[in-house]
Amino acid sequence: MSQILPIRFQEHLQLQALGVSAAHIGFSYLTMESDKFICVREKVGEQNQVVIIDLADPTNPIRRPITADSAIMNPASKVIALKASRTLQIFNMEMKSKMKAHTMTDDVMFWKWISVNTIGLVTDTAVYHWSMEGDSQPIKMFDRHASLAGCQIINYRTDEQQKWLLLIGISAQQNRVVGAMQLFSVERKVSQPIEGHAAAFGQFTLEGNPNPSTLFCFSVRGAAGGKLHIIEVGQPAAGNQPFTKKAVDVFFPPEAQTDFPVAMQIGAKYGIIYLITKYGYIHLYDIETGVCVYMNRISAETIFVTAAHESTSGIIGVNKKGQVLSVCVEEENIVSYASNVLQNAELALRLATRSNLPGAEELLTRKFNTLFSQGSYTEAAKVAASAPKGVLRTADTIRRFQSVSAAPGQASPLLQYFGVLLDQGQLNALEALELCRPVLQQGRKQLLEKWLKAEKLECSEELGDLVKPVDPNLALSVYLRANVPNKVIQCFAETGQFQKIVLYAKKMGYTPDWISLLRSVMRAGPDQGLQFAQMLVQDEEPLANINQVVDVFMEGNLVQQCTSFLLDALKGNKPEEGHLQTRLLEMNLIHAPQVADAILGNQMFTHYDRTHIAQLCEKAGLLQRALEHYTDLYDIKRTIVHTHLLNPEWLVNFFGSLSVEDSVECLRAMLAANLRQNLQLAVQVASKYHEQLGTHTLLELFESFKSYEGLFYFLGSIVNFSQDLDVHYKYIQAACKTGQIKEVERICRESNCYDPERVKNFLKEAKLTDQLPLIIVCDRFDFVHDLVLYLYRNNLQKYIEIYVQKVNPSRLPVVLGGLLDVDCSEDVMKNLLMAVKGAFSTDDLVAEVEKRNRLKLLLPWLESRLAEGCEEPATHNAVAKIYIDSNNNPERFLRENLCYDSAVVGKYCEKRDPHLAFVAYERGQCDQELIKVCNENSLFKSEARYLVRRKDPELWAGVLEEDNPYRRQLIDQVVQTALPETQDPEEVSVSVKAFMTADLPNELIELLEKIVLDNSVFSEHRNLQNLLILTAIKADHTRVMEYINRLDNYDAPDIANIAISNQLYEEAFAIFKKFDVNTSAIQVLIEHIGNLDRAYEFAEQCGEAGVWSQLARAQLQRELVRDAIDSYIRAEEPSAYMEVVSAASRHNNWEELVKYLQMARGKSRESYIETELIFALAKTSRLAELEELINGPTNAHIQQVGDRCFEEGMYEAAKLLYDNVSNFARLASTLVRLGEFQAAVDSSRKANSTRTWKEVCFACVDGEEFRLAQICGLHIVIHADELEELINYYQERGFFEELIVLLEAALGLERAHMGMFTELAILYSKYKPQKMREHLELFWSRVNIPKVLRAAEAAHLWAELVFLYDKYEEFDNAIITMTMHPTDAWKESAFKEIIPKVANVELYYKSLQFYLEYKPLLLNDLLTVLAPRLDHTRAVSYFTKMNQLQLVKPYLRSVQNQNNQAVNEALNTLLTQEEDYQGLRASIDAYDNFDSVGLAQALEKHELLEFRRIAAYLYRSNARWTQSVELCKKDKLYKDAMQYAAESEASELAEALLQWFLEEGRRECFAACLFTCYPLLHPDLVLELAWRHNLTDFTMPYFIQVMREYLTKVDVLAEQVMEPLLEPLELPD
Repeated sequence: MSQILPIRFQEHLQLQALGVSAAHIGFSYLTMESDKFICVREKVGEQNQVVIIDLADPTNPIRRPITADSAIMNPASKVIALKASRTLQIFNMEMKSKMKAHTMTDDVMFWKWISVNTIGLVTDTAVYHWSMEGDSQPIKMFDRHASLAGCQIINYRTDEQQKWLLLIGISAQQNRVVGAMQLFSVERKVSQPIEGHAAAFGQFTLEGNPNPSTLFCFSVRGAAGGKLHIIEVGQPAAGNQPFTKKAVDVFFPPEAQTDFPVAMQIGAKYGIIYLITKYGYIHLYDIETGVCVYMNRISAETIFVTAAHESTSGIIGVNKKGQVLSVCVEEENIVSYASNVLQNAELALRLATRSNLPGAEELLTRKFNTLFSQGSYTEAAKVAASAPKGVLRTADTIRRFQSVSAAPGQASPLLQYFGVLLDQGQLNALEALELCRPVLQQGRKQLLEKWLKAEKLECSEELGDLVKPVDPNLALSVYLRANVPNKVIQCFAETGQFQKIVLYAKKMGYTPDWISLLRSVMRAGPDQGLQFAQMLVQDEEPLANINQVVDVFMEGNLVQQCTSFLLDALKGNKPEEGHLQTRLLEMNLIHAPQVADAILGNQMFTHYDRTHIAQLCEKAGLLQRALEHYTDLYDIKRTIVHTHLLNPEWLVNFFGSLSVEDSVECLRAMLAANLRQNLQLAVQVASKYHEQLGTHTLLELFESFKSYEGLFYFLGSIVNFSQDLDVHYKYIQAACKTGQIKEVERICRESNCYDPERVKNFLKEAKLTDQLPLIIVCDRFDFVHDLVLYLYRNNLQKYIEIYVQKVNPSRLPVVLGGLLDVDCSEDVMKNLLMAVKGAFSTDDLVAEVEKRNRLKLLLPWLESRLAEGCEEPATHNAVAKIYIDSNNNPERFLRENLCYDSAVVGKYCEKRDPHLAFVAYERGQCDQELIKVCNENSLFKSEARYLVRRKDPELWAGVLEEDNPYRRQLIDQVVQTALPETQDPEEVSVSVKAFMTADLPNELIELLEKIVLDNSVFSEHRNLQNLLILTAIKADHTRVMEYINRLDNYDAPDIANIAISNQLYEEAFAIFKKFDVNTSAIQVLIEHIGNLDRAYEFAEQCGEAGVWSQLARAQLQRELVRDAIDSYIRAEEPSAYMEVVSAASRHNNWEELVKYLQMARGKSRESYIETELIFALAKTSRLAELEELINGPTNAHIQQVGDRCFEEGMYEAAKLLYDNVSNFARLASTLVRLGEFQAAVDSSRKANSTRTWKEVCFACVDGEEFRLAQICGLHIVIHADELEELINYYQERGFFEELIVLLEAALGLERAHMGMFTELAILYSKYKPQKMREHLELFWSRVNIPKVLRAAEAAHLWAELVFLYDKYEEFDNAIITMTMHPTDAWKESAFKEIIPKVANVELYYKSLQFYLEYKPLLLNDLLTVLAPRLDHTRAVSYFTKMNQLQLVKPYLRSVQNQNNQAVNEALNTLLTQEEDYQGLRASIDAYDNFDSVGLAQALEKHELLEFRRIAAYLYRSNARWTQSVELCKKDKLYKDAMQYAAESEASELAEALLQWFLEEGRRECFAACLFTCYPLLHPDLVLELAWRHNLTDFTMPYFIQVMREYLTKVDVLAEQVMEPLLEPLELPD
């Protein structure tokens, strides 16, 4: 059997597996304030960071770049406190905000969260508390005691109320670690120094105490040994007995002489103290008694930080390997362990009862039986009540108490039992039932109510059934607590609490027969039934079928309640509820039509049977609702004719829901049924829906009934909004038929939507008494002529006068025209004309009369108008026309009168007298009409004079158009007559511009010669001379030179430029030369004539600098550089120096350029000129002049010139220039080109530029000047970015030795960096492997290990590779390398040092295989190192397979304490093979995890007795008593046989052994067996055997003991029989 352990040990995670560096797993870097978070400060590269591991999600650690001296996580939330120097800060990581900050005046030596919102701060002198709530500052709690001076503070603890504070420190004294503690009372403000290493506060409630006690537990390891003290601090609480102080020894193994306690936690759930020591030992102590429950080593490494493990009431900690470990009580085993292993029954009982743990059932049963048999019923009841898991609270226990009678004057044992149970807690269902039965029988219901209220009874259905006859409400309470839904609902129904039934059923998920329940509720009352039914269907998923609910209502004819129910249930108006909607309306239409009408009026439902409901509505007299629901036209027509029963307004609106055809048919039915009664409604419907029904259809409808009144009213409602011609006509017609003349007059006047011809004809035919509507129509639509004829012929002349005098006087001209057509008397017309005073158009009047050649008829009226001073043009036009026709001095009238319209009169005169037309047009400036009449009648002279005087460019443009056939005749008159006559310059100017605009150059020349050359007043006019020359340039080039020479008063430069633009270059040259504009003249020669020789001669002749400059530019453009430079020198013009330099550079004319630049430098000290002069001197190799120039004052860009010289290979000149400007970088480059390496190095040193050093270095390497190259290289390698290029340059040229020498020299530089050490290591690996190990040992921390690893592997330097893997913490690869290349790489010490650090566990077993093959004698040393990490089962399996168990026996011995089955079996096999029975017996006694039956079977046939004895012992351990005893009998091991038979507790086995002794003649053994197996033997059998074998003397002592036992039992029974059987029943309150 495997050994039972009282603890559960668990490894939660490995911090190194999460990427936490082993160097940062320690007290200074890692904190754990609770079992929720671990916080680690670490440094990765140059980056400081904090790693936060959430133990609930350890695979996703949080990393934050935080630099701090310390970091602690809040015990409960993601709040972190950071300390940097004296600054303290608290951050909320989830909200990403800073909560508080404070700067201390003293350094904080230690700090810790002492609660979820308070931090304890420890300085050199005092202790503070800092709350994270609000803005409070740290509060000083107490000063540090002198005893803690010089101590390292390792912990700070408080009790729950923070009334007791404890500071813990350690220090080294006399070769041991001494613990010092300071206990401070907040209430008393007193400190007490105590020697101790670890301590904790806890709350513990002693048996019988009402309140918990505050206990202070601390442990100390002094010179005399270890102690654990448990004391109560402060005064005991009211009603509490004080806690007895405990002091127990703490055991430390001999091999842990310097061990001491480091951590302590108290598990409140079990009352266990967890104590951890520095060497990794765990001690468990019972807090009440101080008994040590368990001790063992759980970690080979120190557990340096711990916290309470809340979920298991245990302890959790971290050791220096990064293992997160926890220890807690194993509930299933601890009581058994205390009982069986510790043999401490009292402790086992305390643990079991205190923490409700299993394992003490047998002890408790035995104790209960003992107390019960002794008559201590109260104590027995207490044992039963406190038994864990309720193991004694059974029906059997109750029966036992029931079977005992009560003593006189005392309560019965049963009631004592129940009283104890009630005091301690709740009774279970069986106990509650047995207690309540007599209580109810005695009528003490109030006790039951009290117990239920205090929750002292476990309710059950049986208890409810027991209570129900007495009190249904109380039974309901029991059923509710017992969760018996059917009984609860039954009680609700019986007590009338119907509203609670649905709520309870939903809550419990119970589904009763709702319909049956509803019927029962309905019998109690319809209103209650209604409420209950509504509750059944109020959810989206109704509890009962609505149809069935309705059936229940209708069974009782409860229409009103059913209606209310359905209105509420059907408010969702769902399609699937249509039949219910129909049923609701049907029942109300039959029984309560008003209710149905209200329901339909609210339009709540839309899915019922509309046809059926419509029929019911009609029967009930609800015609309106019937019409709303009917869809068949027959039904609608049948119903709708009863208009007197319908609301008119609703009926009109109803037609809006019908189709067009149905609406018309219904209207027809209404009119047919009762025309007079229904006409008004029909008109309203037609008016409202005429757009939908169609106006023409409605017209036809009314006409079919010959209802003009209906037509009039219908059309009257729509005529004002309709544009239908027929509507307006029909309305006029209906109005006439009904005598509505005023309405006819209005519509004729206002409407625009009727056919005037049709209306006019209708009105003529209507013969109305009032002709005003006809007059209005004819007036509006211009039927005046027809009107006049109609009225005149029908002798209605008075309406003519009314028309022109009152209706529309403006129609007088038309009326007179009509009267003239009917040969009306002139007197009538004159009288009518004189009588009309309104406004009318004289033009129209004249036109009407003039059309009929009766114009003179108007002369008197016209002259009267003139006499009145009328200025109306129409009047004067008419008079003018009469004077022209009568030849009454018309020209005078036309010239003097200012009021007539020239265009009208001129038009009138064109055919009669063109001259009069010209006069009229001229007066009115009617240009186009005048030109037309002049052209048609050849009046060109008059036209020419008019045009000159008019001065209108647009008019000129019109007459001078090319398509004018009269243009030539007109131009002749203008040149010969009109212009010579004028003296006005403006008239001349406009005329000339007109000719220019018309593009008539020849005619213009002709005109201008007439003006300019013929000695007129305009001969010397500058503009005209300019115009003449310009026109000649444009039209006749042959005349231009003549005009240039003859004329002197023109604008020469402008004319010349125009000549140039027209390619008259000689004429332009002549103009410039005539007026001495020489620069322009030579420009013409150069740019336009293109003759440079002629230009050179002209420049020689003129001798002007500007001319030479023009010539020079031209020569330069044609690449005549020498000539151009000569011309520039003659002109002394330096301004074009940039173009000259560019041209000279292209053609290499450096000598000429030097001359030009020297001339230019004399004129201007421009920087560019001097710069180019220096370069030109360099190109001509005049280095002496160059040096003289640059050494003097100059504005030249010498650096730029130097760069150009360098680029073109003029290194000597560049050397002078760079030296002048002290550009040492470029100077060094130049010197390199010149081969002056030493000077180049000196210049590089002055330049101090990396690029320069590289250039010079590479040049020196190429020139094999390695000494100088090394000087340069030392300035390059200090720059990491440049190192690779330098190394490649050396390596590509094969200079490996020189490169190594360079890097070796560079290692001593102050700025030596990782790259240099790394690259040198790589070079060593390639070219000098013998020096690599020494280099790595010196500088491994300064090399890039991954890069060097690759180089070492490529060079097969295995020892160096292992060294690097070790330093880089790639321990797996180091081990793999050593095992693959043992000759070069394996070293025992290194291998054993590295192998425990590997992450891949498989390497442990590969290393075992490697040692077995390579170094088998050292295998046990390796196993010693690996033992804490190996899977021993796998290791044993491997060695068994390899047949090497004997070789690893020391290893098996060392790990057997772990009680591993494979190890135990392997070692037992070895011991058996070695015939070491003592060792085997010790092994199986100490370690029970092996196949004991298999070993026993193997040993029972062993040749040695002791091994067979061990086999019997093993059978006994496995309860195989028969085999064990038989084996003992074979080997004559009588004592063992008797002992095993007694332990078996099997009577048959004991009696068989007894008989076997008799058979073997072993009488002494027979006698011994009687006492050894005494409880198992039957006296009658013993007596028989003694009588048969004559063994009375041997059996007499046995029978004496039997007799004594039986007599005692008889006495007890006699006492019980004599006790009274009936006693009064007394119950506890």
